[in-house]
Amino acid sequence: MYKLIIPQIIVSLLIGGMGLIPIDLSAQAQNSPTVSTKLNSQQRQELNNLLQKGKQYVTIGDFNNALSIYRQAATIDNGNAKIFSGMGYLYASLGDYKSAANAYQQAISLAPDNSDFYTALGYSFAQIGDNSQAINAYQRAVALQPKNPDNLIALGVLFLRNGDYSPIEGYYQQIIALDSKNETAYDMMATALYQQNKNTEAIAFLENVIAKFPNNDDLRLKLATAYFKEEKSEQGLEQLKILEANEPNNPKVVLKMAMVYEQQKDWDKALLAYQKASALDNQSIQAYGGTARILEQKQDYFRAIVAYRRFIELAPQNPYGYHRLGLLLKDRGRKPEAKEMLEKAKIIYQQQGKLEKVAQVQKEI
Repeated sequence: MYKLIIPQIIVSLLIGGMGLIPIDLSAQAQNSPTVSTKLNSQQRQELNNLLQKGKQYVTIGDFNNALSIYRQAATIDNGNAKIFSGMGYLYASLGDYKSAANAYQQAISLAPDNSDFYTALGYSFAQIGDNSQAINAYQRAVALQPKNPDNLIALGVLFLRNGDYSPIEGYYQQIIALDSKNETAYDMMATALYQQNKNTEAIAFLENVIAKFPNNDDLRLKLATAYFKEEKSEQGLEQLKILEANEPNNPKVVLKMAMVYEQQKDWDKALLAYQKASALDNQSIQAYGGTARILEQKQDYFRAIVAYRRFIELAPQNPYGYHRLGLLLKDRGRKPEAKEMLEKAKIIYQQQGKLEKVAQVQKEI
């Protein structure tokens, strides 16, 4: 089992830090659009009143009512691009990115040279996982506004998502030329290197970058990852200890320290770290799973059972918790409870198509 821990650490360290940059589009709804001169005086007055009311709702965060107001405004002035961009912002604020994309497309049809609309459209498509259309939108935004590094970073992240690394160095170079202190650009380039298993290059790159940005914990975490991938566990652990010293109460850092201690079979330190991680984040599936594993390893079966039950509460569709808990209950002679847990594990394994696991659990039942 423990031969598999290092790959698990690597996967865990790779997660996070490369989401698309959140964009501030609030001005699109807070700043009242210019009222068209094509409207008659009554329409202009009605539209002005609506837009002022919509702005008030946006200011207090009442996005549902603001959206209702903007919809009314669009029926009066359906040629106003900023009304539709405001609707896009409001849909995005409510988590309805598909509708947001539709609204931004409408805004673009009315103002095809507005780079901000393309940025917002790209972000909306990215949020619903339509990477292809997101890339197209961001590329158009870059064509219209080539000196905006955020759009170049967004493109780099989208190509990382697609596993297409060929354009990333070019984007990195463009960003650095615009802003040599853009730490996210270095993060993006480092991720591209080690996702391609260019670990030696990643280490050299990150060591140089961290010398420039010693307080960037995301970059240091990636350096630790690269060390682990090169099986340089001591150097990786050293970087994690620096992170732990910088952020002793960061549950993600504490959790990763716990995983390293587990890999080293230092059960006491691993247990303390997993317990600390779960105390800092009582919703951490990995922390409770690790706690249960270590308690089981230390033959503290009663507390292991409690930890596995908490793991199941947090991850009811993860068969691992039911499987391990079932085996522990079976060993304790609690056969009806054990059978119930193992049956649940088998059902989920079946749903996941893990036939070997299904056969294994069937034998254990």
